[in-house]
Amino acid sequence: MRVLSVNIGSLLPSADTGAPGGLTAIAKRPAAGPVRVSAPGPKGVGGSGLAGDAIGDQRHHGGDEQAVYAFAREDLDGWERELGRELAPGAFGENLTTTGLPVNEARLGERWRVGDSLVLQVSSVRIPCRTFAGHLGEKGWVKRFTHAAAPGPYLRVVEPGEVRAGDAIEVVHRPGHDVTVSLLFRALTTAPELLERVAVAGDDLPGDVRERVRRHLG
Repeated sequence: MRVLSVNIGSLLPSADTGAPGGLTAIAKRPAAGPVRVSAPGPKGVGGSGLAGDAIGDQRHHGGDEQAVYAFAREDLDGWERELGRELAPGAFGENLTTTGLPVNEARLGERWRVGDSLVLQVSSVRIPCRTFAGHLGEKGWVKRFTHAAAPGPYLRVVEPGEVRAGDAIEVVHRPGHDVTVSLLFRALTTAPELLERVAVAGDDLPGDVRERVRRHLG
């Protein structure tokens, strides 16, 4: 299990985003060297956890619970076959393109040690939006991506450090519950009846999801 690529993006104009100024940094490219990763601060104030990585819409993206976004090379390969086009590392806007790690089976609250010092914790899931759809330029993309239920996790920074391509990833803590990235995604999109099952993750859920679960359970 390792990091195949570390990807960062710069702000560029886009007709497919509602962010102020019409800018997005979803188009990410592999960084040439090590990248410093640290907790960016609350959403709306802090952006990306990766130094040099921009966030266009800080109202909906970035902040401590979305500091880092990971996506598996194996899942990119699957989409390459389905879409019939090449998808380079960073094509889905991910900061870490991983290999050998089943990221969608990771549990909420799971911790990964990446390289020598960086520790990340699985905190939430990526929900597809019109910016993502516009970036890919594929018809019905939001529906197709949602149906796959393999969104890749957002991660918070537990211990800051540097990350570079080739760094090993070690799962150093796995919670006792069974709420995975894929399960949470389905509960938040196509199968809200799963919110009751998601509740067992407790404090491992992000705050907005805990509130949604509370309302669902009445």
